Amino acid sequence: MDLLGGTGGPVRVAGRELARDELLGWAWSVAAEIRGADAVAVHATASLETVAAVAGAILAGVPVVPVPPDSGPDERAHIFGDSGASLLLGAGGPSDGPPLVPVDGLPRNGAQGPAGAPGDATAMILYTSGTTGAPKGVPVSRGAIAAGLDAVAEAWEWTPDDVLVHGLPLFHVHGLVLGVLGPLRTGSPLVHTGRPKPEAYAAAARDGGTLFFGVPTVWSRTAADPSAAGALRGARLLVSGSAPLPVPVFERLYELTGHRSVERYGMTETLITLSARAGGDRRPGYVGTPLPGVEARLAAEDGAPVPPDGETPGELHVRGPMVFKGYLNRPEATAASFTDDGWFRTGDIAVAGPDGWYRIVGRASTDLIKSGGYRIGAGEVENALLAHPAVREAAVLGTPHADLGEQVTAYVVADGVGERQLIDFVAARLSVHKRPRAVHLVDSLPRNAMGKVVKTRLAAPSP
Repeated sequence: MDLLGGTGGPVRVAGRELARDELLGWAWSVAAEIRGADAVAVHATASLETVAAVAGAILAGVPVVPVPPDSGPDERAHIFGDSGASLLLGAGGPSDGPPLVPVDGLPRNGAQGPAGAPGDATAMILYTSGTTGAPKGVPVSRGAIAAGLDAVAEAWEWTPDDVLVHGLPLFHVHGLVLGVLGPLRTGSPLVHTGRPKPEAYAAAARDGGTLFFGVPTVWSRTAADPSAAGALRGARLLVSGSAPLPVPVFERLYELTGHRSVERYGMTETLITLSARAGGDRRPGYVGTPLPGVEARLAAEDGAPVPPDGETPGELHVRGPMVFKGYLNRPEATAASFTDDGWFRTGDIAVAGPDGWYRIVGRASTDLIKSGGYRIGAGEVENALLAHPAVREAAVLGTPHADLGEQVTAYVVADGVGERQLIDFVAARLSVHKRPRAVHLVDSLPRNAMGKVVKTRLAAPSP
């Protein structure tokens, strides 16, 4: 199965640009060096070397393992050992793992060879964040990537006439699969800004960018920069993912850019499964409806169906051609992640409306709060807090409570507002039982490389 298109526009990363033909010539040189390997790791910096390395592995039919450039020695050792990567692709220099193939030293006019592999062959082994132990390897097949990219291209009306712009890390689904393989497959030019700064997005928009990818942190910073946001009025589509986009940010972006952002939902294990459509409705706080070929449902803790009434939360289950088959070397984790009838258990809590629109309210492990007999989604409380004009960031979780079991606890970055004011503000907008019983005012929230708040690192300030 051929994942990459043969023609298309140039690729620019952090100011360096290559024509499509030259990039593919470079990728064929990589393919010649690694053909026959069981798997290869890539030092996944935001660089043309990373793009050429990944494209070369795809052409050679060799599973590619992106390694975050800021990963520590223990994490790297785990990824190298668990994946079985026998080579490391990157710029010249010493390697702390497998033998290094210096991609920057390879010619850019490699001879075309046999390409592709069967659709069920592994294209990538992506690693989860490892918040509950060592990162788990997620083998993603060539067929899954093709199905996922074709589905979002249809949903977002993504064509070779677009110019994709983003500055996301190149070791996750968002930045690498959607943000690199996506334009290579559709034929659209790619402009990677190096870092996802509002001023860089604005400059790319002025230079003809049409399709912009960002995480909520990127869009929040853009919404706080009216000049940069205004430059995006000429874009065709703004897409937000990797975490819920706060409703106030959605609304502020609309005010400044004229665009109602497309929100979508996906995971390393599933790629993108739910999305709003370029040509349809876009609702703040909602991640849309299932993509073509995808089925979705909600289940209670006992496995019983949850009604799509727009109110009752349940665990989101999905199945479709872009969903993976199981974790690498983890049969027990695989068994626990799939239902007996073959649905993947995402671990995310969602609400579905009668019209099939989904809203994510949080992770089952941290964002479903059971307080006094009520089930409360953290995301709903976070959006209520973010509606306060003094609040810049908010994270909500359940903490132990002797009487209620758990209480709603909020960590808030805000200026000139107190705990009681914020509690009363939420109580006036949501059911009283959903109000925070404790609000901790903090200077910042801990985030990972994709801008997601890491709630396991939140702790009450010392008295």
